[in-house]
Amino acid sequence: MMTAEQQRNSQQATVYRILLAISFVHLFNDSIQALIPAMFPILKDNLVLSYAQIGWISFALNMTSSVIQPVIGYAADRRPRPILLPLGMCCTFLGVLLLAFAGNYALVIFSVMLVGFGSAAFHPEGMRVAHMAAGQRKGLSQSIFQVGGNAGQSLGPLLMKWIFIPFGQMGALGFTIIAAAGIAVQTYVARWYAQMLNAGYSFKSKSSSRTIDPARRKSILTATVILVFIVFVRSWYGASIGGYYSFYLMAQYGMELDQAQVYIFMYLAAGAVGTFFGGPLADRFGRRNLILASMLGTVPFALALPFVNPFWAAVLLIISGFILLSSFSVTVIYAQMLYPGKIGTVSGLITGLAFGLGGIGSVVIGELIDRIGIVTVFVACGFLPLLGLLTLLLPGDRKLEEWAAE
Repeated sequence: MMTAEQQRNSQQATVYRILLAISFVHLFNDSIQALIPAMFPILKDNLVLSYAQIGWISFALNMTSSVIQPVIGYAADRRPRPILLPLGMCCTFLGVLLLAFAGNYALVIFSVMLVGFGSAAFHPEGMRVAHMAAGQRKGLSQSIFQVGGNAGQSLGPLLMKWIFIPFGQMGALGFTIIAAAGIAVQTYVARWYAQMLNAGYSFKSKSSSRTIDPARRKSILTATVILVFIVFVRSWYGASIGGYYSFYLMAQYGMELDQAQVYIFMYLAAGAVGTFFGGPLADRFGRRNLILASMLGTVPFALALPFVNPFWAAVLLIISGFILLSSFSVTVIYAQMLYPGKIGTVSGLITGLAFGLGGIGSVVIGELIDRIGIVTVFVACGFLPLLGLLTLLLPGDRKLEEWAAE
């Protein structure tokens, strides 16, 4: 066991090799998740699917990758399980392998559920590893960890352009190599994680063990509901762009599929950059202020997007992607301030359950496109970020710091 001084030093030191390793695995995990919406046009043609059926595939992925995340996170907070890191990636490996050969709709659904389960196992424990390796640089660690995931998501459109258009559905087979690499890295990270736990590392904080008065407990619960809803809205708008905007570009401008995918890449890549800078910006201007600015700042660009030509569409996508996703890591940090010491639970709630609710948005959007047309739906989606006004109801950073200090 560590001495008290050694334990304190270990919790203050920033372990960059582990942060980079877990960020790369986040990239592997989310790039594999990104291949599924990238495959939508291929699956739609191969299996003759409707937009609503495409929405249900997205729903199956998001719900399995998210609904059980809070459960896994809660269990991990009570008893950490490093073995879940490589085991989760093994599940993803199997899902990708089956997806390459899926010849019917049911098998596609089962395959993406396996990928979803793998992601659900990774995120809570991955978040705890990032927190453990962060030392005193929690904001930076979240930016490094989350930028890996968002960079992986941004690869989806390029995967379509370089892999699925030339090779079709069988192109998914190549991602078993990425999953295998993820298993190897996760085994390394899990070994370090287990060593730290065996040496006496603790996630507990003083404030996490204190009795909270009923009024504050109610305020924290209200803030949690608002925060989850904001992430849900952000995910819903992101689903409209990532899952359906390529169809919009092909329908409105007669683009080829590979051209349309470049636009989605620009949006997601800009979001990855925004994610990295969001943490430092929040440190300077306040976490609640950054969340509010990211939502409301997206509104004019989202509203204008359906009415501009392809050149300006690219410009608006880059700007809106950067602004909207700049709050990606900040919402996680804000939630961690609400619940000190409950890293896994917070991860499951914010990056899991809230995104799963966003999966419902994919189903609704697909149904609406089938019923009222893709143009009308994208005009309506432009108003979604306005719901970010609810951020004004969240406690400010100073209030959270006062709660932590008491």
